[in-house]
Amino acid sequence: MVAVPAEAHPDPLGLEIADVVSRLRRAMRRAARAAGRDGTLPGGLSVAQLELLSCLADNPGTRPGQLARMLRLAPSSVATLVYGLRRAGLVSRTGGQLDRRTASLKLTAEGTAVVGRWQEVNERILQAAITSLGPASRGALAAALPGLRELSGAVDALADEPSAGIGPADS
Repeated sequence: MVAVPAEAHPDPLGLEIADVVSRLRRAMRRAARAAGRDGTLPGGLSVAQLELLSCLADNPGTRPGQLARMLRLAPSSVATLVYGLRRAGLVSRTGGQLDRRTASLKLTAEGTAVVGRWQEVNERILQAAITSLGPASRGALAAALPGLRELSGAVDALADEPSAGIGPADS
């Protein structure tokens, strides 16, 4: 939750967008699970594992510590996820023989295929949902894309700033 200075009031647009994004994320996860065989996600993986693989697809050669910072996860959580993904043959680790912190991670060919299937699942879900919308809603979504892309970049930038002012709000 964003920390809001005492003299400021939350922007209603920010509150509404946060609510919609949160609902959309939950709906996408539910729909993805429903779309998989027997309710499983691609490769039988968890959302956390698929998010890690997707992040690694965008940032090949990333070190585990960097991955933890990018995903905002504890290094031990990333280590556990990476261990399972390496055992499944989806991630390879190179370097770091003497110092484990210098190791870099890359997707294997199978890892890349799983990320592709995960993207396809998400695309199918969104295509089906968009098709069910009326022309006015589809047009509004198309018109909002530039702003949503810019918003996504701004949120990413906040995640990269150590003193971004995001965190638990003071009560």
